[in-house]
Order: sequence, then C-alpha cells, then structure tokens
Amino acid sequence: MTSLWLANADPVTTDGFVPGTHVDDVIVGGGITGLVTALLLARSGRRVAVLEARYLGAGTTGNSTAKLSLLQGTHLSAIRRTLYQSVTQAYADGNRAAFGWLSEYLASRSIDADIRDAITYAATADATPSVEREFEVARSVGLPVRRLDDAGLPFRTYGAVALAGQVQLDPAQLVAALAADIRALGGRVYEGARVTGMRASDPVRVSTADGDIFGRTAIIATGSPILDRGLYFAKITAKRSYAASFTVDGSELPSAMYLSADSPVRSVRTSGGLLLTGGNGHGTGRSPSPRHAMDELRDWATRYWPSAQLTHEWAAQDYSTPHHVPFVGKLPRGRGRVYLATGYEKWGMTNGVAAALTLHADITGGRAPWQKALRRRVTTPRAIATGIGENLAVASWYAKGWAGALTRGVPTEPPGEGSGVVGSRGIHPVAISTVDGATCAVSGVCSHLGAVLTWNDGENSWDCPAHGSRFSARGAVLEGPATADLRLLD
Repeated sequence: MTSLWLANADPVTTDGFVPGTHVDDVIVGGGITGLVTALLLARSGRRVAVLEARYLGAGTTGNSTAKLSLLQGTHLSAIRRTLYQSVTQAYADGNRAAFGWLSEYLASRSIDADIRDAITYAATADATPSVEREFEVARSVGLPVRRLDDAGLPFRTYGAVALAGQVQLDPAQLVAALAADIRALGGRVYEGARVTGMRASDPVRVSTADGDIFGRTAIIATGSPILDRGLYFAKITAKRSYAASFTVDGSELPSAMYLSADSPVRSVRTSGGLLLTGGNGHGTGRSPSPRHAMDELRDWATRYWPSAQLTHEWAAQDYSTPHHVPFVGKLPRGRGRVYLATGYEKWGMTNGVAAALTLHADITGGRAPWQKALRRRVTTPRAIATGIGENLAVASWYAKGWAGALTRGVPTEPPGEGSGVVGSRGIHPVAISTVDGATCAVSGVCSHLGAVLTWNDGENSWDCPAHGSRFSARGAVLEGPATADLRLLD
C-alpha cells in the first residue's frame, strides 16, 4: 500500500549520516513539521540537521489527502465547544498565518497546487445542525464562509458551508522542495536515521543506531513524541484513516474539496484528473478489520462514481488531543532545550506549518499574538473528561489484549495468507502472521509500554491499541511512540 503521492515521487537527495556531528538544532521527523521548522531555522542562519527514521514523507505527510484549508470539516466548532472563543480565534489566526506562508512557498517553488472551494456538507439531515454551527463559528473568527443548500455531489446533501480560495497539493513535491532548500542553506537531511534516545544535556545528545548527533536544541516532530517525558503518549489518541484514488469519466470529477460532517467521514477531492476519496477512521489497533474499512470506502466511491477504477489505496495515522488544539512547545524535563509538536487531528498542512512557525519563534524570539494566546489556554472540564475517557479505553484494551492472549495457545498451523493471530507460550504473548507466503513469529507485546498487539489485515502490520505504535510483520517499527523493534522469535 503506497499513496498516490509517494508512488509517483522522484527520489529525494539526502545526506550520509556522520556520527558526532554538532549543529544548532536537531529536528527529529521528516514530515511537514520537521522540514518547515528546519527551513525556517536555516533561513535564520542556524545549522540544522533533520533525522528521519524511514524516508522523507513516510508518515502522515506523504499519506495525507493534502488539503490546505482554513475550513476543516467541523473542527472549529469542536474547539469552540471544548475551549473558549479567544483560543478558537487564536487557532484560526495561526492556521491563517500557516496558510499564507505555505501558499507563498508553493508559488515560489512552482509546486503543483490547485485553488478550490472547501466545502463541509451534511450527508444526512441529522448533520445539518453541525454544519450550521461550523458556519457560525467560522464567521465568528473572520472566515468569509457562505451557506449552500446543496453541495453539488452525486448524492443528496442537506446543506453545506463553503470557503473559497483553498488549496489542494502534492505533498511529495512539497517534501522534496523543502529538503532541497534546507540542504542549499547548509542544513543536513538524513534518512534511515531512527532516533532511539535523547539526553537533554548541553549540548543535547540525540542517539541513533548509527551513532550520536549533538545540538543546542532538539525538536521532536514525529507524530507521536518518541520520548515519554510529559506523558504525551497518554494525552493524544492515534487514529488511522484511509484514502483511495480512482480514474473516472472526466465529466464526473467534482469541482471542490469536500468533507462530510457525518460519521463515517467522507472526504472527496481531485488530483491530476483522478478522484480521491478518504475516510472510515478508527482508533489505531482498535478495528476488527481495517481491510473491511478500506473495501467499504472503495465501494462507496464506485456507488456514486460508476466509472471509477481504483489506482491506489493507502492509510495515514493522525493524532487528536482532548481539546482539539495541537501541543506545541517545550517538552517537560527537557531543560528548555527539547521541543515537541503533535496533535494536528488530520489538518497537518496548516497545523504542521503553524507549529513550525511557533517553534521557530520559541527558539529565535518574537512570538505572534496567536502564539501567545494558544500558550495561555486553560484545560477545561470537557477536555479533562475527554482525556479521562480515552485513558479508560486504553486500560480496557490492555485488559482485553492480555486476557485474550493468555487464554489462547499458539496455533499449530500457520495463519492463512494476510492473516495474523496472537497466542501465548506460557505467559508470553506471541504474534504470528503469514505475508507473501512467509510465516513469521514476533513478540506479541508492544515494545513501548507492553500492550498486546492486534493484526491489521489491511496493511499487514501489528498495531498497538494503547498508544498507536505500529510494526511490520517482521517486527520493524513503522510508527511511534515505540523506538525498538519487536523481538523476532523462532
């Protein structure tokens, strides 16, 4: 499963890792947040190094639907329900600043980008009030939205809110341009450099399997933070969602970027004459069959676009916070030298850039009013209740996973192709799968904090239902917060 963007991307030129290198800023994570932060710091004359565990854009950035929009489904009204008007305004202002920065960058680098209306629509009558609330909150923060009676899709809708002048882009082109500009300014960009630890010493020591690198500061931009300081793994919720691209009759292509206010969410946009759909999100490791979710999305697309023929399908991982506003700033117990950014809730094209602007201001000085307002936000009872509910769910998955594993023995026959099962040898959970004809056994316990893993039949991976770590069938880390591979068994 490879996204449309990554499947068609040209190779990106990067650097060979040199242990012992000293720079001003070490950025961990080669997605939009890490790369934009590195570019901003490099433009300020600082020496930067980007460390990416796999390849640039391998995570959420390269697997998103890449919509650059200030109208974000019903996200603004979700923030307003949880926090205050001043914080909602600051969030909108930060996204507006990010939109402006990225729009200018796309134009300066001649990166393919299409201007489109963004439309949030109600697919059922029950969602009409949600669309109306989003319209009111969007107007309250200064967005020139307009109401629509019909969204203009090939099925009935029950009202919509639209915002003109938004952007859809190719994130792989963006990643390649950012990496090239960082290197042109003397920065270093490393792929295959998985960070395994960090010491907030002076300078900060960042450890990888190939050696250490040192910086005056370190920035963790890895989706879920790979350090447990501050317990951010327990403050965010990992979610997977799916996307697919199709060839269709040109007359059937939609004219805007659409997102439903209903659940399951349905996203629609175009790219180069292709139809793109997305949705069917769920907690990572918590779906009985991700394959079914992907098939359902494909079936939905072919129902309303009869000529649709699948070209690519893929999945992305995003992280939500209890208050729907990202965590950005200094990491606790980081001695003022370690920073993080996480929790974009599927809106990384704007929030990733807004986070980069904030991190740059934190390090070089000169915060904008919206950055100061977001720092002063107070955690409300509603946000606290959401966080408590998620941690109760995590505890439930720990209990269910261990109880299920310990009551099943390891099967005597290998699982069928594309299948995985968890059983136990004594008190040790074992995860066994068969992929491409090869049967493999690994530890069935997440290397992060010991939850029992579940099999992802859509992506042939072992996923952690507690905090969202993911591993290949052979146990290699695919997503954090885990940094260690699963133990390979006989």
